[in-house]
This record gives sequence, structure tokens and C-alpha cells, in this order.
Amino acid sequence: MPKRASTRRFAVLALVLALLVSACNQRGGSGSAGAVEKPAIRVAIFAAVDLATFWLAQEGGYFKAEGLDVQADTGASGQEALNRMTNGQDDLALSTYTLFFLAKNNGADVKLIADATSASPRSNELVTVPNSPVKTVGDLNGKRIAISSKNAASDVLTRSVMRDHGVGFDKVQWVPMPLPEMGAALAQGRVDAAYQPEPFLTQAAKVAGAVPVIDAASGSTQSFPLTGFGATAQWVQGHPKTMLAFQRAMLNATRAAVDRARIEPLVVRNAKVDQDIASLMVMPAFGSTLDARRIQRVPDLLQQLGVVQTKLDASAMITPQASTG
Repeated sequence: MPKRASTRRFAVLALVLALLVSACNQRGGSGSAGAVEKPAIRVAIFAAVDLATFWLAQEGGYFKAEGLDVQADTGASGQEALNRMTNGQDDLALSTYTLFFLAKNNGADVKLIADATSASPRSNELVTVPNSPVKTVGDLNGKRIAISSKNAASDVLTRSVMRDHGVGFDKVQWVPMPLPEMGAALAQGRVDAAYQPEPFLTQAAKVAGAVPVIDAASGSTQSFPLTGFGATAQWVQGHPKTMLAFQRAMLNATRAAVDRARIEPLVVRNAKVDQDIASLMVMPAFGSTLDARRIQRVPDLLQQLGVVQTKLDASAMITPQASTG
């Protein structure tokens, strides 16, 4: 009898031990094979609506579920975010795809980690004010057009939509300035038209009475890829599990972002957008998984416009993509 009791106790202890080992192996997030190489990572960003799914992943616990503590390093622009990543100050960066490909063209060994946004209809427009000499897209050549910076998405999409309508841009006076300042520049007559993405588009309509000239995401740039997350090739090679954990978190957050009620409060709080603007603005199309054929549109357009002289292969820059059930 004592021998049987001893055997039963041994079996129970073995079962408990097995359960503990199983629980330990499952920690660190769904689908992960062991702990990530770097649980605490820094992501260089700039305050934009494009970050809505990133903020949801932070505040909704999606990063935490994958064993990640993700800290945002907020800068003034996509170029600044990209610089902080390439110089090693931050692990990842959110930037525009045009800047990622220009960095690659200039010799930086950058990789694309996850998608963020594409242009949805009426979310990126070229706008003017009623007293401007610009009335239609045909009036744009020779005028002063505000863009965020040369060869940025604002510049490239504006030139593309002008080209689609047979309008030259050889005499355009491009006026680089921060996006929040464009509404006032229009109202004061310092520029004749401006490229405005949301939420600045809705803000310009409210503050300066801005009216659309043309949807910048139309014709050749319909549903154009705008922003994504990247890292250096060296970082990707050294942190494959961390990268996959980040991708899984962003994928799950993007799926949850179909509920606009979860997105608007994040935009108000993190992008400093007024609630009335957030409720009226057109959201971009959020994504997370990178598709090589879709992203290839970016370097192809850069080449067509003469921004780069050689063909860049998007598929060579895209990292393996995580998936969830």
C-alpha cells in the first residue's frame, strides 16, 4: 500500500512538472519559438495618422502579448525617423516608402519589415483656396505648390497625377514646408496649391476654406503604398525572432483597426488631432503584410519620374513575413 501511494505521488509530480515546462515554453507570444532576442526595442516615428495601428498595438497589448516592450522615439519627419534607424539610434523606423527606396538607391542596406498605410480615396489631395489662380489640375504648372520635401510622397504623387492629366511640371515652384503650416500658407497667398494628407486635409478645409483640386491618389497612384516599417539588414539578421514578433503584433492590431471607434481616440491623443477633425477625416488604408508586387509600384514610379536612374527590386528589400492563425 505505501508503495502504491508513492507511485501515485510520483505520477502527480511528473504531471505537474510537465505542465510547468509546457507553460514556460508557451510564454513570449503566439507562434514564437523561444524568447525574442531583444524584448525592449525602440521605433523611430513621426506623429501621423499612419501610426494608428502602431499605437493600437502598444495600448491594446498586442506587442506585450508577443513578449515585446516597444518604445516610440518621435521625431519631426519620416526622414528624421529613417536617419535615427540607419545610424543605430533606434531599432526600427516608420517612414514613407519613397524615402526607404531613396536610401537604398544611395547605398543604405535597408529592409522593409511591415506595411503601415496606403492611400485611400480622398485621403491625400492637392488643395487650393477659392481666391487662388488654381481652379483645376490644368492650372498647376508654373504655380507655387507646397510639398513636405523634395522627392517625398507629396512631391512624387503630385507630379504623377499632373503627368496623368498631361500637365507639365517643369515650371512649378515647389515650396517645401511642414504639413501643418500649409493651410495658413494657402490662406495668406504664399502658395497657390498644397499637397495635404489627412488630418491636415480636413484641418485646412476648416481653417482656410481649402477645396480639393484633385485626388493625389488617383490614376497611376490609386491605392498607392505610402508608409511602412523598416530596419537595417544587420538588425534583421541579428533579431529574426524579434522581427517576427513585431510583425505578428502589427498584423493583429491591423485586423482590430477595422473598428474605427478603436482608432479615433488614438489619433486624437497621439497625433494631437481635435476630436471634430478626427471624426470627419478620411482614414488611410491600413495594412501590415508586405506584398512585393504592390510595393514595387514605388520604385517604378521613382524611376519613371527620373528620381532614380536604375530599377530597384522591392522583393529584395522585403523580409520574411509572419502570419497568425
